[in-house]
Amino acid sequence: HLKFRARACTRSFAMGITRNSYKKRRATGGKQPQYRKKRKYELGRASANTRLGTKRIRTVRVRGGHLKFRALRLEHGNFSWGSEAVSRRTRVLDVVYNASNNELVRTKTLVKGAVCQVDATPFRQWYVQHYGGELGKKTEEEAKVGRAVAKKRESRLNKSGPVDQSLADQFRTGRLFAKIASRPGQAGRVDGYILEGSELAFYQKKMQKKKGKGKE
Repeated sequence: HLKFRARACTRSFAMGITRNSYKKRRATGGKQPQYRKKRKYELGRASANTRLGTKRIRTVRVRGGHLKFRALRLEHGNFSWGSEAVSRRTRVLDVVYNASNNELVRTKTLVKGAVCQVDATPFRQWYVQHYGGELGKKTEEEAKVGRAVAKKRESRLNKSGPVDQSLADQFRTGRLFAKIASRPGQAGRVDGYILEGSELAFYQKKMQKKKGKGKE
């Protein structure tokens, strides 16, 4: 009996994360009556706080027998280059901006909507193969190709037009600004897209503003 009572006591003190509404206060500030205990379907779980590092994923069994893939550490992901309609697996180098919390930038936490820097090498290699010229660099000696291939590459380049200057400057540094579109803590993947055009200008302005505040 004593063992059973001790076990019951430890159970009652184990606090779980819950998402029920009666734990919250009313709009006026008053407490709501707790008319029942916690339910399994109201449970919440600790956040994944996915960081940069060697891949480490845990599976979580959820409602309905489904699985969630809780990424604890990630360093590679699939990123798409929208204007060129191409995607490549590349390495995530750094987290540079997060609209919700600067602490997530300091700790290099990967979450949906975060702006990070990715390795430009896979995209540069594709560009060289597809268009012939080195992006962000002036090559004096290009690899010799047949007339048909040269003609095809030229027509492709004329059709797509030149790469935006701000993006070409990033290719020179070897790092591209990208935004995470997947949910690493739910899907176990860090996928996203390269920032271009007005969206890139918007985030560059935000990052510059944050840099200026830091100097003050």
